[in-house]
Amino acid sequence: GEFMCFLGLFKRPFKRRRRPTKEMSADFNAPVSELMSVPQIQVHQLRQLLVAVPGPELDAGPEESLREPLLPAAVLVPLIDRPSGLTVLLTKRTAHLHDHAGQVSFPGGRHEPSDGDMVTTALREAEEEVGLRRDQVEVIATLPEFRTGTGFRVVPVVGVVSPPLNLKLDDFEVADTFEVPLAHLLGNCWRRESLERGGRLRQFWATDWDGFYIWGATAGMLVNLKRILTHAPGAAP
Repeated sequence: GEFMCFLGLFKRPFKRRRRPTKEMSADFNAPVSELMSVPQIQVHQLRQLLVAVPGPELDAGPEESLREPLLPAAVLVPLIDRPSGLTVLLTKRTAHLHDHAGQVSFPGGRHEPSDGDMVTTALREAEEEVGLRRDQVEVIATLPEFRTGTGFRVVPVVGVVSPPLNLKLDDFEVADTFEVPLAHLLGNCWRRESLERGGRLRQFWATDWDGFYIWGATAGMLVNLKRILTHAPGAAP
């Protein structure tokens, strides 16, 4: 339940500082055999596959929450259009944060009334957290809401980004960024893990990539994206 691992939901009230990041290499460390076993999805195919969302049975997140009513939030699921194939850009939260310190996340956060819609929220938060310009993002689709045990209903916004990224991280919230090949996340990389909390055993999706541990709400939304793109209604990855 309480496995939201994604958001800059509680913003500091003072000005952010930005630091540049290096443009990532196109060389990935997943086994070649693994990446070759999953068909590469091209951008034009992505648009077609995400037209009729939802299709498969998707995970809506935990039924119980620490807060009612749930607060609206949005994240950007940035798919980077690399020559070697699409990748997913993820962030690692800084270790000093009060909530979900050091965890892997999508750029995103709370919906503000001035945003207008959830797409605007996702794009604004991505620009604030990692310096991703809004005009670099082609919004493809919004996925169904994902509930979190910490009290948020999150709209994942899928967007395609053309390099170079020229990222500038918010030092207060974001410790690092990394990219995972989409082909890897569409493969058999996912596992179910559990954790006892509040006297109950709670299960969540998880995977690893290059020393990063991806789990909780971020993993749940990625598994939903996998189910949609691989047309596996109701099937566990």
